[in-house]
Formats: sequence, C-alpha cells, structure tokens
Amino acid sequence: MPRRKLVYVVDDDPAMLRGVKRLLREYGYDSVLFSTAGAFQNHEDFGDGVCVILDVDLNDASGIDVRHRLAAAGISLPVIFITGKDSHATRMAAHASGCLAYLTKPFSAKSLIEPIERAAVGLA
Repeated sequence: MPRRKLVYVVDDDPAMLRGVKRLLREYGYDSVLFSTAGAFQNHEDFGDGVCVILDVDLNDASGIDVRHRLAAAGISLPVIFITGKDSHATRMAAHASGCLAYLTKPFSAKSLIEPIERAAVGLA
C-alpha cells in the first residue's frame, strides 16, 4: 500500500505558503495551498491527506474554529497549528482541539517535518 504524501496548508501569508510548500517538497510531500479558511473549507476531497498545517490567525477565521468545524463534519485529518501570535490561551485552545503539534513562527524545518512524519506513519 503506498503511503499518502499530501499535506494541506492554510495560511493567509503568501510567503509562508511558498516557504512551507518548498520545505514539504524537499521532504517528498505534495501540498495543496489555501490562502483563506473559506477556500479550505470548500475543498471537498480530504481523503488523500496526511495532515493539515493550519494558521491559527487567518484573515477570515480562527484556525481553531476551522479545526472544530472539520471535526464536526467528520474530517479527522491531524492538524498542525502554526502561529505568529502565540499566547497561553491560544496554545491551550489549540491543544484542547486535539492538534498534532503547535508551532510558533518562525519554526525550524525539523519541528514541522517530525509531526508530519508521525502522521504519515500512522496512515501507512
């Protein structure tokens, strides 16, 4: 059975989207990029995904709210939250939502790739 190698990335910063896409490609992952929560939530096929890298503070929504809506819709993809506006309350809410990881920007390549690899192994 082939391993799934697709990661969804949701961030309203175009530079962050490009950077994460390049990093994922270096590690053998394909990516689908979304610049808004709305565009991501309108995506219909999550079956091939390993996980979602989801910015906490999007222009059009809270990433944590997006995570809750995904779960309510029965979409159980693991979520890695990323944020440039870290706070104790946000971190606690992210972990309470059941995230795989919570990373503050800027983050190292290793800190992003390790939870993706854990998610990929769990799907193999």
